[in-house]
Amino acid sequence: MPVFSIVDCNSFFVSCERLLNPSLKGKPVIVLSNNDGMVVARSNEAKALGIQWDAYHLIKDKIRYYDIQVYSSNYPLYSEISGRVMAILKQFAPRMEVYSCDEAFLDLTGIENLDTYGQLIRETVLQHCGIPVSVGIAKTKTLAKLANRIAKKSPKVKNGVLNLVDSHYLDDALKRVEAKDVWGVGRRWAERLRGHSILTAYDLAHADPKWLLKTFNVVLTRTALELRGQFCLSLQLDPPLSKSIMHSMSFGKLVEDYASLRQVISTYAAESSAKMRREQLACGSVHVFLQTNRFIQEPQYFPGITLPLPYPTDHAAEIIQIALSALDAIFQDGYRYNKGGVMLGQLIPASERQTSLLDSYNRDKVVGLMQALDGINRQFGPGTLRYGSQGFRKAAWQMRQNHLSSQNNQGLMTEHQQVKRICELGQSTALIRAL
Repeated sequence: MPVFSIVDCNSFFVSCERLLNPSLKGKPVIVLSNNDGMVVARSNEAKALGIQWDAYHLIKDKIRYYDIQVYSSNYPLYSEISGRVMAILKQFAPRMEVYSCDEAFLDLTGIENLDTYGQLIRETVLQHCGIPVSVGIAKTKTLAKLANRIAKKSPKVKNGVLNLVDSHYLDDALKRVEAKDVWGVGRRWAERLRGHSILTAYDLAHADPKWLLKTFNVVLTRTALELRGQFCLSLQLDPPLSKSIMHSMSFGKLVEDYASLRQVISTYAAESSAKMRREQLACGSVHVFLQTNRFIQEPQYFPGITLPLPYPTDHAAEIIQIALSALDAIFQDGYRYNKGGVMLGQLIPASERQTSLLDSYNRDKVVGLMQALDGINRQFGPGTLRYGSQGFRKAAWQMRQNHLSSQNNQGLMTEHQQVKRICELGQSTALIRAL
């Protein structure tokens, strides 16, 4: 009989900020999305004050009144901590599916004392990474997600671990979770299920599979069977190759000059190619687009173009060059742009690229160059080495981060200094315990 566990970091972005700044423990904390737009993470204290997934500008008065601590998203920091957590979890289960930056499914088949093992996982992650997690254990992935949800939210679960394998309380657990909160159901299906008097996970688990298949689809049918304890979903040990890779973001300020847009597209092309190389892929086409702000009463323009590459490549210089050619083709004066993006398509494994005698690049040297570029940026921080077309100073178009992570005794820390701080913490178990 298979046994699955899902380990989920509690309020992950907030926990990372608290690891960097221990004085935040016990205080209401929120983390904002790109350009400080929306609330994307909340501490339990902030949730208790009624903070929802709100726009930041709409809740500033409430933030001031309750003295809520506000932070901009700091993705280099979160990525560093996520990698550390996943490395720890890999030691507990060689068969592991990384579901997101803060969640992973583990195969615990054959483990005898599941409650003790789950608690050991939780304590080890907290000790070595400083991140609190919740652990749900069950016979199926869907039940494990449900157990994890209850472990997070129920005051009866004191140690953050809930084991529903052969549990006498399984039906009670199913009855206390609404259908819309079941993994894979969502709001729209929940509304349709409500019309058929299916309100809870228990109701869904006991619905007729044939009726579900006829009325909905095979996905919801499998979800219902998993809630019954019938194994349907296996671990995704090898994630499928990306079909496309895109880097797109709203600008910190409206942009209308061509020089700034060259920096934007060059930067987005370089970052997209770096992500592609991490997945060991090469692209055959580059798509570039721009957008004006549709919510402002002024001329609108939403251009986009896809240009092919002569050969599949992961060379950043080639990708930037073709992306700038695409920008030249679509740029028009007289518009104020608030968003742009670069998408790499026609992806294939880099090892399967065919070479040509007509290729103008020495591919062996290109591979070494890209490895050096990525290695330096990985060690010393994103953007340490960059192409000249990306610019060398912080520009007005770059993402707003007016609340980027905390002050230390020496003043405001840069993103790289924060990552270095976490590296230092990771080398000292005693210091992590103190935090």
